[in-house]
Amino acid sequence: MSEPSTFATALANETETAHLMADLALLVGPGDVVTLSGDLGAGKTAAARAMIRYLAGDDAMEVPSPTFTLAQHYDLPPYPLLHADLYRISGPGELEEIGLAPLPEATVALIEWPERAASALPADRIDIAFSHRPALGSTARAAEITGYGKAATQVARLAALRQFIKDAGYGDAKRQRMAGDASTRSYARLIRGDTSVILMNAPKRPDGSAIHDGKSYSAAVHLAEDVKPFVAIARGLRDQGFSAPAIHHADLEWGFLITEDFGGAGFVEGTPPAPIAERYQAATDLLAALHGQTLPEILSVAPHIPYAIPIFDIEALLIEVSLMLDWYLPDRGVEPGDDLRAEFMTLWRALLTEPAAAPKTWVLRDFHSPNLIWLAQRRDIKQVGVIDFQDTVRGPAAYDLVSLLQDARVDVPEPLELALLARYVKARLDSTASFDPAAFARQYAVMSAQRNTRLLGTFARLNRRDGKPHYLRHQPRIWTYLTRSLAHPALSAARAWYRAHVPPPAA
Repeated sequence: MSEPSTFATALANETETAHLMADLALLVGPGDVVTLSGDLGAGKTAAARAMIRYLAGDDAMEVPSPTFTLAQHYDLPPYPLLHADLYRISGPGELEEIGLAPLPEATVALIEWPERAASALPADRIDIAFSHRPALGSTARAAEITGYGKAATQVARLAALRQFIKDAGYGDAKRQRMAGDASTRSYARLIRGDTSVILMNAPKRPDGSAIHDGKSYSAAVHLAEDVKPFVAIARGLRDQGFSAPAIHHADLEWGFLITEDFGGAGFVEGTPPAPIAERYQAATDLLAALHGQTLPEILSVAPHIPYAIPIFDIEALLIEVSLMLDWYLPDRGVEPGDDLRAEFMTLWRALLTEPAAAPKTWVLRDFHSPNLIWLAQRRDIKQVGVIDFQDTVRGPAAYDLVSLLQDARVDVPEPLELALLARYVKARLDSTASFDPAAFARQYAVMSAQRNTRLLGTFARLNRRDGKPHYLRHQPRIWTYLTRSLAHPALSAARAWYRAHVPPPAA
């Protein structure tokens, strides 16, 4: 077991306590246990209340002390949370009676008075020991944060994060939680007065174990495993005249960034959300402009730190579609045998030959509504703010247009998709004499089938492996897009295979 990691900090008032707990909330997740120790009145409940309010996005939320109820459960936006107080129990044997042994799965646990049942606590946990500091003021506290077992790395990261924020000049800024994405990254707004910036926490982490010729899934399909690609691509997009966030402060080793805040004006509106056509038109124009340029293959992360944009080769594309075999089909009661797998991979290797041989451009990978911000104060395609591009590769232009026009999280009506596809084709014909509309239409259909096949598997994996079932609600939409693309004559063999072997998603 690793040695514990500890650091101490002074907290002059409850605002500074709230900052500490918000910073901690950026780094913990389902299954983590945080114990809060200290004498009566040391600030344990105040700290728990601050973290719960931060995660709820509600500074006025009622958060009662669990002294008498012993445990309070909260269904918060990022994950469920349990707030427990063990002051009134006499020993570990009582935990099972009150539903705390074992602790609920996929939940963050905040536990006050942990010493009452120390032997029953998990070996991997974070403890925050609060103590009074009356010499510094009536509300002043000291906090000693210790990580035990696997949590030692989290506490070391917390210390580094707080130093990074302080060195950047935002130690006193209000923290506001932001929704995360399907990755291991997390985000917060740092607000001071009427200005704000975005704090990104991007830990170095492969997506999965080494299963593809000794590589993790993320390495095999060229997903970013640290923050350096984000920094390089952000600078590259800005150098080419596109709206990517300026990076104000960066810690490349720990994976912390403070970037420009583009605000929250999106590309969809209404309930259920629907595309804002004019903004989708601008996003389509941005892609046409990007794909019409000759773009560099190597960018700069920092002086003397180059970054070569990887190629979206056939092997990476095949590994992506194999998620259907590994996750989606088993989810739908189909266990693909060796023969079925071989048929599937042979089919896809043939389909991907033309797109893989097409002229290469920057493929931003997730160019769709959740990652686009409308910048009304700017002009033309600069009104399209792009915020998620760290997984950029060099590959076929059709991929990003599919991402936009077949938005995985929003229903894009087929007439709008076709109108925007025609708009893109016209723009490319106007700027590139060698552009071939028929070839592009084939590549669009193939990349649509590839992306939507991958998404069916990805969302099944997010549910089964990562405990994120809310992604399953998008599968029927993805199935609709997949059905559209399989209707293209170039995919007739794939259409027959899918009809024979791939069940539709559950309603």
